[in-house]
Amino acid sequence: MSTYRNGGLFLLLSVLWGIAFMAIKAGLEFMPPVLFAAIRYDIAGIIMLGYAVAATEYWRPRTRTDWITVLVGATLVIAFYNAFLFIGEQGMTSGVAAIFVAMNPILATGFSWVFLPNERLTPVAAIGLGLGFVGVGFVASPNLSNLLGTDLIAPGFVLLAAVCVALGSVQVLRFESGISTEGMVAWSNALGAIILHIVSFGLPTESLAQAEFTTGALLAVVYLAIFASAIGYFIYFDLLDRLGAIEINLVSYAAPVFAATSGWVVLGETLSFLTIVGFIVIFAGFVLLKRDRFRNELPSLPQRFGQREGD
Repeated sequence: MSTYRNGGLFLLLSVLWGIAFMAIKAGLEFMPPVLFAAIRYDIAGIIMLGYAVAATEYWRPRTRTDWITVLVGATLVIAFYNAFLFIGEQGMTSGVAAIFVAMNPILATGFSWVFLPNERLTPVAAIGLGLGFVGVGFVASPNLSNLLGTDLIAPGFVLLAAVCVALGSVQVLRFESGISTEGMVAWSNALGAIILHIVSFGLPTESLAQAEFTTGALLAVVYLAIFASAIGYFIYFDLLDRLGAIEINLVSYAAPVFAATSGWVVLGETLSFLTIVGFIVIFAGFVLLKRDRFRNELPSLPQRFGQREGD
């Protein structure tokens, strides 16, 4: 085939994960946030478990370490991340939420310095970490006379979501688990859905009676469960093997473009100038954090993204 496979899949993954923020925002009109997230992963968990069974032999947790890894993923990467993201996105646009989540690679690097003994903090990397938080400040654009006011509640929830998924990703690396990545993600999806249902049931503000299963709600759930989660992870696994961690992290910075675009087209959302500046500053912080890897791998990026089908 004459099309460039890796570049096409990278673009597709960026589109799928970017539009997911718009789908979340649209679906929140019809369902309580945590219940909405739980239903998403009910479906995604079943699909991903089926995929794991078909794709790998070691798909089921067999050891204590396997179960710890799965529980960390289910709790931090799936349940807490999505609960905080869905709650927070009630008060912000799709594009802004995606930009906050783009802090994930920066936060993960920071957590790796704390929890992984081989990681070291250099002065330049510290500047990159600081730039990330400066960018968040631009995106949040708080009212300086009311720093503890309601205008920081939604950004706080979404930033907390990014903290959870970053911390969970680093914690998973601490355990030498034998379960396949597909199996770990599948079980994390399934168990994460159960945790989300428990949290939703315990919240006085949520109940199944509040959910409106309209066409719009069903479309949002189907998109998030099948396209953003199941198909998105299929592509993610494939690209992770072909491209590596640095290139995959770049999805976090491509997704906000499609989140903002789809939010504008479908929901009439806009981004402020300061939000765009903040996004650029966050990305600059990421580049500083990963400057050595970029320096080593940048020359090979066109070749890896441009591998033809069958290479």
